[in-house]
Amino acid sequence: QVQLVESGGGLVQAGGSLRLSCLASGLPFSSYAMGWFRQAPGKVREFVATINRSGGSTNYADSVKGRFTISRDNAKNTVYLQMNSLKPEDTAVYYCAAGSGYNYWGQGIQVTVSS
Repeated sequence: QVQLVESGGGLVQAGGSLRLSCLASGLPFSSYAMGWFRQAPGKVREFVATINRSGGSTNYADSVKGRFTISRDNAKNTVYLQMNSLKPEDTAVYYCAAGSGYNYWGQGIQVTVSS
């Protein structure tokens, strides 16, 4: 079955960096657009970034533009989210998702940014 497993989360001070990874299995990874979403406590899940199948096109939420970078390695079935200049408001559970309709989701990973 399809599995998306996130890793790389944790606790970081404001201004720091983290790189999230999402390893996909059970699907033809290079045929799927991939995305990152996040959900902060008491808030709805929100879009963070997306990347097309080849990695040649990306899109970002305004709140992370210029600080976060999404990338993918189709040979490793992995999508990444490089997060720089982190802010306390970036604290959330981060999810990766597969497919243009986001049919598949990972279990999520906690990112906490302390002030």
